[in-house]
Amino acid sequence: MTTETNQTDQTDQTDQRDETNRTKSLRGRICLVAGATRGAGRGIAVELGAAGATVYVTGRTTRAKLSEVGRATETIEETAELVTAAGGEGIAVPTDHLEVEQVKALVDRIDRERGRLDVLVNDVWGGEHLLVFGKKTWENDLTDGLRMLELGVRTHAITSHTAIPLLIRNRGGLVVEVTDGTSAYNGTRYRENLFYDLAKNAPIRMAFGLGEELAEYGGTAVSVTPGWLRSEQMLTAFGVTEENWRDAVERIPGFAIAESPVYVGRAVAALAADPDRHRWNGRSLSSGQLAGEYGFTDADGSRPDAWGFMLADEKGSPDVNDYR
Repeated sequence: MTTETNQTDQTDQTDQRDETNRTKSLRGRICLVAGATRGAGRGIAVELGAAGATVYVTGRTTRAKLSEVGRATETIEETAELVTAAGGEGIAVPTDHLEVEQVKALVDRIDRERGRLDVLVNDVWGGEHLLVFGKKTWENDLTDGLRMLELGVRTHAITSHTAIPLLIRNRGGLVVEVTDGTSAYNGTRYRENLFYDLAKNAPIRMAFGLGEELAEYGGTAVSVTPGWLRSEQMLTAFGVTEENWRDAVERIPGFAIAESPVYVGRAVAALAADPDRHRWNGRSLSSGQLAGEYGFTDADGSRPDAWGFMLADEKGSPDVNDYR
């Protein structure tokens, strides 16, 4: 047997050990992913399940009822089944996070059934269909703009206010605010629509404030952003699938840096499993940044850094291969 073969075998064994450790790392943890119907929320829920967690998944689209997003192809029941198939326990609870009583009923159920909450992920959004670029604030439809703030900010505030009392019952809880963009990127760049800009910057500030409040309870709050996400809606918009997504790169070159929902899912699972995660408290993080810290990859084995690429792209013409 050659040295090269030995090294390959050792690498395979290391990968298997890493997969086993990841599968067991969150066994016994109770998680709530608010807004897990599709996209980042689904990816996060499934990867928490792959790490062995029990995951309550919520959203408005079920097999019996469609939300305003208008996509019947993804449901919370399907997400829960994917969580279970990955190795965890997925529990679907239809919830409109703008309805305080529904959120209270959800948290009461988790308390009644599990008696604890270890991880809260605020990923509620569903405002893409309202988003219009290229118009001034006063040219946009005000009703649509305010709806984006309801979906992206009010839902997060209601869910945190209602669920955190259960989370802090035990020390070490984690709150993850999912958004679009890091504080470094969004802080000096306008996201081209005032309502969207507010909706995606608010979770960053929420994580900072909640981090201040949770510290005395041993808790941690962070905001996490994926890069250019190959969500179900994005793939549909570009006329591709996860299997042939690279076919869109010729028309949209920047799409070459895109990442699957698995990537941000593994980022959140790595945070949840890290006993020293409090060092991140209050900070704005990205999936690519956390991949560099924890060593995980996207589903295809790559390690994209979309935000690093976008910053470099403002200064020149970087090679996308240097950023994945």
